[in-house]
Amino acid sequence: MIVLKLGGSLLSHAELREFLQIASRDGQGQVVIVPGGGVFADQVRLTQHQWQYDDHTAHCMAILAMQQMALLFHGLCADLVIVDEVELIRLRLQQQNVVIWSPLPSELDAAGVAANWHVTSDSLAAWLAVQLSIDHLILVKAAEFSAGSSIQQLSTLGIIDQAFSEFVQYHPLTIDCITYHQFSTLAASLKKHA
Repeated sequence: MIVLKLGGSLLSHAELREFLQIASRDGQGQVVIVPGGGVFADQVRLTQHQWQYDDHTAHCMAILAMQQMALLFHGLCADLVIVDEVELIRLRLQQQNVVIWSPLPSELDAAGVAANWHVTSDSLAAWLAVQLSIDHLILVKAAEFSAGSSIQQLSTLGIIDQAFSEFVQYHPLTIDCITYHQFSTLAASLKKHA
């Protein structure tokens, strides 16, 4: 199985639809999509800067941004199934669905996930993979970087968030960080997992 994190910045690229279509067509029962917050999360950052409200409030609003993106993804590809509770994801996968995770702030709080900007949808995708015992995580970014870049290098460049390495360091995850041009990587991974 694969956790596929689609960065919110992909909204600026037509390839987003291609990723969703590949997942929907070839990923039944084996793909969980984690949406980034995109422009919705960007607005949270802006308003927090303006109004200086606390990080926990901003975190909850950023999770709502991910929920909005989940709805947007479903609007682009109606065959995908939105699931909010982690425990229900397994059931939906067993029913041969492709799932979009729409996270719940209360569930993340109960799990002790830090509520700050060091933890973004990248780290939440890693957290979800660990919770579901899924060993393959693909992060799709609308940024350019070297194919052989390490997690630490990608974090330093701001491509992935600062907390990501903490979420993956003790877990045997295969992590592919790819650009939005590389949807063939997803197709190849799905064939391998089929």
